[in-house]
Amino acid sequence: MKWYSQSFSYDDPWATVALAYFLRYPNPYASHIISCDVVSRHITPEGSLRTSRLILKRGVLPKWAPQGIVSRAESWVIEESEVNPEGKIVKCITRNVDHVKVLQVIESVVLRETLGGQTLQCSEARVISRFGWGLAKRIENLGVTRFKSHLEKA
Repeated sequence: MKWYSQSFSYDDPWATVALAYFLRYPNPYASHIISCDVVSRHITPEGSLRTSRLILKRGVLPKWAPQGIVSRAESWVIEESEVNPEGKIVKCITRNVDHVKVLQVIESVVLRETLGGQTLQCSEARVISRFGWGLAKRIENLGVTRFKSHLEKA
């Protein structure tokens, strides 16, 4: 398993950053996203907004990948988020639901308002391959590299 984390502080207020986070797909810098659909959305008794979205991502397999390792270079991803407008916190967990033996990526993002009125974003990713054949570490390294690249672009 590989682990990656990154924090970033935005000068913008929490409401602006939270809105931008949920409007990030589609956009021309995230060409790997094919579609993004809301599956469910409801308000909790505490007043938070919970949303589940289904995202279809496209990828390119590296040349060193064994032929037939996956049936197609697309992956379904479920994103579960909670927006707490009172506490000014967004929590989001994203994970792929297919190809999990070859590569499973679980991403966690938290956006929170700081005392100075800025917004702090903390992102973490766990990248796991259970493929074997001596390729698991190579697949995990590729997963982290691509995650970093997509994080910078989007």
